Amino acid sequence: MENRFGITEEGVQIALKIKQHYKSGQPICLPGNGDDILIPEHLLNDNLDLLDFEDPLPLAMVASRDPEPPMAMAAAARLSPKARRTELVTEVFDLLGEITKHNEVRHCVELVSANAFSPQAIAEVRRRTSRVIVHTRQQYTTALRQNMKDLMDGAVAPRQFVKEFFRLTEAGNLRNDIRKKLVLSLLLSDTIRPSVKFLFLENFDRFPNPVRMSIITSVLRAEPTHHVELIKEELKWIVAQDRPYTEPH
Repeated sequence: MENRFGITEEGVQIALKIKQHYKSGQPICLPGNGDDILIPEHLLNDNLDLLDFEDPLPLAMVASRDPEPPMAMAAAARLSPKARRTELVTEVFDLLGEITKHNEVRHCVELVSANAFSPQAIAEVRRRTSRVIVHTRQQYTTALRQNMKDLMDGAVAPRQFVKEFFRLTEAGNLRNDIRKKLVLSLLLSDTIRPSVKFLFLENFDRFPNPVRMSIITSVLRAEPTHHVELIKEELKWIVAQDRPYTEPH
């Protein structure tokens, strides 16, 4: 329950958990649905109930700590209309402009504060955030294509390719359906070396659970080839090792 300072005990606990996630490099998941990674669009969707994540402190934590500007800006944009709720929350919002690692977030906080939290200023912050999200996604998509080209040209080692793939897809906040499509195309490709495919399977736990389960189902249904059969056997072994986690799905 929200107290007179405009925050909740649950919100404090969520903020502390988010801080630990950032320290350990774990993704932040959508509240109420631990299988989906939180993306900037979730934060900009006012029709989406983020449960205890709606508290000012979790939003401020993301806006100040998230390594990617689009996510940090989206958190600041969602926090902006709440920032005049109490004097403490206003101070948290102002402090956010000082401690955030992103100039984009700092400019958003300054714009909203300078315009007395007007709806027009908040709307402008949301527009800026949407533009940054689109632009950043385009940049990461281009980088993913270049990473694939480097692999096919032999300009990058398989392990480095896989490392870059995960870095780009995670930092770019790619939707789950896009991640699934990309990984399936690699696992089922006749031109990608088996060593690359097995490196992906070594990192299989880094995918959100819906992506993992969808990939497993699609590969098991794929037309049999020598390479595909090897991948199927490896996935069956992964499922067997992870049985308590995967059976409910």
